[in-house]
Amino acid sequence: MAPGAWFDSPQLLSDKAHELIADPENEVLISPVIPWEIALKANKHGQPLIKLVTDYISVVRRQGFTAVSIDPLHAIRSALLPFHHRDPFDRLLAAQSLELAAPLVSRDAIFDSYGVERIW
Repeated sequence: MAPGAWFDSPQLLSDKAHELIADPENEVLISPVIPWEIALKANKHGQPLIKLVTDYISVVRRQGFTAVSIDPLHAIRSALLPFHHRDPFDRLLAAQSLELAAPLVSRDAIFDSYGVERIW
């Protein structure tokens, strides 16, 4: 999922992405990369992290999303991906998407170069 969009700016999601995430029939997987990246950006901009953490946890629980772990295979696969993109967060998201055979919600077309099924 696009980092933070569902949590703080759902209006920025495409209609298709919003519809799929909101559909209770779909299992929404949330990578720990998402809160990690949100927290780093919030900290960089001086935003209070405790509110961010409690809001994040509240939304994930309330929405019934499934938190996934970073498996060692995800980490290894991210390192073995071609260097189409150097952002370690995006590379890990791509690796998780590929390893879990799960589509990734993102507007960033760079994921297409990794063969990720991207929803936008």
